[in-house]
Amino acid sequence: MKAITINVIGKVQGVWYRASTQQKAIELGVMGTVRNLPNGSVWIEAQAEETVLEQLIEWCKVGPPNANVLECIVDQAIVKEIKGFEVIR
Repeated sequence: MKAITINVIGKVQGVWYRASTQQKAIELGVMGTVRNLPNGSVWIEAQAEETVLEQLIEWCKVGPPNANVLECIVDQAIVKEIKGFEVIR
């Protein structure tokens, strides 16, 4: 099990990015959270096996159809006791 954070920068708010991320994470079996940040980016905390996280990162680089992702900044994180994948409002 590995944990990461992903800061997604671009036109990622108001385009269903959080809900789409939750759907993709559930499909892949990723645990974690996704939230909007005040600066207009989206913050994701995710944990799963490394190969699964790589799939999520690749999806995040594109996002849902109306998103325009400019950059995904990925950092290592500490594995926590998390169940499911939650959108934080």
